[in-house]
Amino acid sequence: MKKIRLGINIDHVATLRNARNENFPNLITVAKLLKKINVDSITIHLREDRRHIRDKDVSELSKSNFLPLNLEMAATEEMQKICLKHKPFACCIVPERREELTTEGGLNVLAQRDYLNKFLPPILKMGIRTSLFVDPCTKQIKAAHELGANAVEIHTGKYSRLFKKKQFSSELDQIKKAAIFCNSLGMECHAGHGLTFKNVSPIASIQNIVELNIGHFIIGESISIGLKNVIKKIKNSIKK
Repeated sequence: MKKIRLGINIDHVATLRNARNENFPNLITVAKLLKKINVDSITIHLREDRRHIRDKDVSELSKSNFLPLNLEMAATEEMQKICLKHKPFACCIVPERREELTTEGGLNVLAQRDYLNKFLPPILKMGIRTSLFVDPCTKQIKAAHELGANAVEIHTGKYSRLFKKKQFSSELDQIKKAAIFCNSLGMECHAGHGLTFKNVSPIASIQNIVELNIGHFIIGESISIGLKNVIKKIKNSIKK
């Protein structure tokens, strides 16, 4: 059985904390718990508007080094400076619009090729594992490879929406093709967005996907049954 790495996005722990502008729940405490549960990494998205994760969180989680830190960020000069300052284990370049509730689709690498060709090298030179968050499109993956990215993360949001309607088979096939193509280029293939107990197994069964990143569902479900139990249950779903 292949081993799939599991990264947990803790953005919405910060959302809850920020509701009262206090330091509870505490992100470092959550990071320690995730390490005990044998999670592989922590993901945080530092947005331009700082709606959940804040600069201090990036600093403290980087210094604590409880688990490898994956910093999701937009391709802006500000975020590049923050990434180079804190040197997380990994960064994932995502599209970002201020008015969106969550990341609504993959990065258009083709349209930003020239800009990204200047933006990515300083990060790559630091040895930071760099991935681009893309839709399951071979043209976008090829462009990411040509830019020197170490990995791509496939956006599974459309698959997750279609799964609820039981109309997901075509999108799942697209993800499979994208993962195979990614592997043929020698890049790691990751996946994430909208994954749950019910829909994660078909994604986890794709041989070329080596890492899953899950956040909102896990944090939300933890209110009912606890973080440890949620992660145990999601791991069981992945193993099926």
